[in-house]
Amino acid sequence: MTLRYRPKGYVGHRHETLGSDILSVARILKLPEQTLGHERAAKLASVKADQWYPIADLLDLMEALDERVGSMGLLRMGRSLFDLSHKENVRKMASSAKDILYAFDSLYHHANRGDRIGGWHVLKFEPGYAELENTTPHHCMMEQGIMTAALSAVDCPSTVSQSQCIRTTGHDCCIFTVSSMFTDARWNGQG
Repeated sequence: MTLRYRPKGYVGHRHETLGSDILSVARILKLPEQTLGHERAAKLASVKADQWYPIADLLDLMEALDERVGSMGLLRMGRSLFDLSHKENVRKMASSAKDILYAFDSLYHHANRGDRIGGWHVLKFEPGYAELENTTPHHCMMEQGIMTAALSAVDCPSTVSQSQCIRTTGHDCCIFTVSSMFTDARWNGQG
């Protein structure tokens, strides 16, 4: 699959994703065939949560969602993906926004495998504010949905946005900004 937006450093050799990530699309659509078409819906119906699939399968679904449903559908998909693939593990290992943000790359690599598949890097972390660089091939609005769900899972709801976007501003990566009114242990993990 040729990527429309290729983040810096992304090669994607043997890049695969867990079926649970793909199934997040089915979870948000009441009528997948109507939204995605017969062929995509049939392929989606055969996905198994614990098996690995080519990243192209997920990227194709994200592009279809973006075209037919828009950014709100992708945000919902991200929240659903978090619930299906990451929520259980996050509740065991994280108790603050700091834990989430510094583990975001590990969360990505838990459900994605391959060589040079991009990732996440914390650029700045200070009281109530953080910046992260994203070099994954996923749609950034879907990633935003994952991040907001993850932060809510540790009782630190935050505003997540982008100061730089590969899709809209032509940069070679996305920069996500995270702002929170919390600066206590919910944010930094220190009690």
